[in-house]
Amino acid sequence: MSQAEFVLDSPYRTDRRSAGRWVVSHVMRQGWLIPVVLLGAFGNAVLAGAVPLFIGQAFETVDAGLGTPAGVDMNAIARLAWLILASQVARAVLQLARNAGSELFGQRVERDVRDELYASLLGKSMTFHGRQPVGDTMARATNDVRELNLMFNPGLNLVIGSAFFLVAPIFMGARLHPQLAIVPLAFNVAYVFALRRYLRQLAPITRDARASFGALNAGLAESIEGIEVVKSTAQEARETERFVARARAFRDAYVRQGEREARFLPLLLMGLATSAGFAHASWLFVQPDSGLAVGDVVAYVGLLQLFGFPTFVSLFSYAQVSLGMASARRILELIDRETLLDENRGGHVADIQGAITFEGVRFGYRAEQPVLSDINFSVEAGQTVAIVGQTGSGKSTITRLVNRTYDVDAGSVAIDGVDVRRWELESLRRQIAVIEQDPFLFSRSIAENIAFGRSGATREEIERAAHEAQAHDFIMALPEGYETVIGERGVTLSGGQRQRLAIARALLAAPRILILDDSTSAIDSATEDRIQQAMRRAAQGRTTLLITHRLSQIRWADQVVVLRGATVEACGTHEQLLAECDAYRRLFAHWGDEAAS
Repeated sequence: MSQAEFVLDSPYRTDRRSAGRWVVSHVMRQGWLIPVVLLGAFGNAVLAGAVPLFIGQAFETVDAGLGTPAGVDMNAIARLAWLILASQVARAVLQLARNAGSELFGQRVERDVRDELYASLLGKSMTFHGRQPVGDTMARATNDVRELNLMFNPGLNLVIGSAFFLVAPIFMGARLHPQLAIVPLAFNVAYVFALRRYLRQLAPITRDARASFGALNAGLAESIEGIEVVKSTAQEARETERFVARARAFRDAYVRQGEREARFLPLLLMGLATSAGFAHASWLFVQPDSGLAVGDVVAYVGLLQLFGFPTFVSLFSYAQVSLGMASARRILELIDRETLLDENRGGHVADIQGAITFEGVRFGYRAEQPVLSDINFSVEAGQTVAIVGQTGSGKSTITRLVNRTYDVDAGSVAIDGVDVRRWELESLRRQIAVIEQDPFLFSRSIAENIAFGRSGATREEIERAAHEAQAHDFIMALPEGYETVIGERGVTLSGGQRQRLAIARALLAAPRILILDDSTSAIDSATEDRIQQAMRRAAQGRTTLLITHRLSQIRWADQVVVLRGATVEACGTHEQLLAECDAYRRLFAHWGDEAAS
């Protein structure tokens, strides 16, 4: 089993060695439905085959009665009619059981696969999510999962049902005359070879169709996500062209699938089998010692018509199965994609005091491009440390190593003397709060957003955190106050309002380590002063890492770490660095000029 940051406890483990094994392992979870589907399919085929046999008997009864003094035995005809009616009622019940079982199969597999995929995505590292297109992920989590459902019903439902229709004429025809099994048997052999060739040609086409749909979704999601940039740069026409190109590729893939389906050979085989079977039965009928009656010929031709069901449904049912298996491969590939972090169950669990040590740390988002190199500094518990440097110097990256959003390539990051890789991940992250420059808010109520990191928080605690973050006043000015539902990413709020809600969320979580990544960048000076007062109170007794260019916050820090060229240029207090570090003086002078302007 691959590593994951989060693993959902489940008594059932799926077999991920191949897409086929994985699907079968999901099927076996609903094992009690297998006999229901098989019995329904078997009964449906047998009772469908009974109709031409009863009609053949009725034909014999009529033929025998014509021209005789007693005439046609209408009682026998009525009895056969009732038998046909009863058989088809029983067939309908069995068919209902088969269809219901297949539908239940599909719905439950879809539910289980969606749960497994969602838990897997939650457990993936930020490296994975940073490289995986969101639109493609959504296509796999929605459309591909749905295709798995459709693979079972109508896909496999019709495949299983048609399989019994293929076999029934062989045995029922042999009951009429042993030689009458030859044509059905020959049809089955030819059908299997033709179907195998058809599926082999169809597999890459359906795989391309699913991949082109993922690319279409990824491009659409990217354009919608960046709609503000598209509009502000007047690139609507260009984005439309790109979307049309992807849509055309998606259409072409399905056109190729349709072209291949149009050359489906079993349709020709069905016509050949019917004519050959009728000719063979007619030849046997005229043989004096065959014992074959005209009613048997009629019944046999009726049995050959059973091939019509598997022939016509296989035109789309096997394509549906092929699409489902292509989707299963795409889903399993996403689940099995390696992640570099592990939740480390059974690791170190303790209340964090807040001491942080970076020792010889090297890290890069790509191995060949280090972002941090030979980082060494330490933070005492309860200290406030400002991390400063020019854009791209690795300030935010340093903070992401503290809560193991990423793991170091070399060296170590330790909290309270324990390497963060030895901590149980949940215990570590629950005690660290991060406030980003562009905070993410969910499409939920404001109260739910504030309480996101601490389930079970009371309304009083939520409002207290909002007061401390200077958010209460603007919240109460909204139509429904704390119950106001905000748009995705908080698009209905200003940048400053979003950041204040993120600060309230962090304060409510009562973390032992607080990371502020330029978290007051979108707040006016007056509000910033009030927030800083609240943050200074909240920072008492906990370690705080500040990424900022605000001079007021830098002066507030107990220690300043200056980054330059992916490494630590200097560490010390604000006064020490002004006196001893040229790089810091230049930064400080630059920010001072910006503030003055």
